[in-house]
Amino acid sequence: MIDPAYCQLMARYNRWQNAQLVDCLAPLSTEDLDLNRGAFFGSIRATLNHLIWGDEMWMSRFDGGSKPAVGIPDSVAVHPDVESWGRARSQMDDRIADWCKTVDETALRGAITWFSGVAKADVTKPLALCVVHMFNHQTHHRGQIHAMLTAAGGQAPVTDLFMMPE
Repeated sequence: MIDPAYCQLMARYNRWQNAQLVDCLAPLSTEDLDLNRGAFFGSIRATLNHLIWGDEMWMSRFDGGSKPAVGIPDSVAVHPDVESWGRARSQMDDRIADWCKTVDETALRGAITWFSGVAKADVTKPLALCVVHMFNHQTHHRGQIHAMLTAAGGQAPVTDLFMMPE
């Protein structure tokens, strides 16, 4: 399905996208960031927070490190401002990239098991599928943020993978 090179490429893409977001968010007011724009999690800030929460949850399963202290309902408020989110985002992007440098094909062909709070049960799935899901989840919610930035009159980042700097 996927290999370590795919993981590393997507980790680079993730970092690039999030760095652009930090720059695009800077000019927005607190009101612009918190206005409910009809996305699944409502506002730009809530969606940003859920996105980093999701990455921390998946990475805790992949690397055995820290997991979020709160559940999905509270995921929307883990960082009170863009500065806090930006610092945490950079650290999370480092964590993702570091793991992607160490994952090997054998691990990607294996499975992982975790307790899912959503399913209220242990779940076992192929690791490769879960990695693809994590990167897809990021892209999905960044797409929502992109639309909300545009609706707020802000600048939205370039998202085309082929445009990523070398």
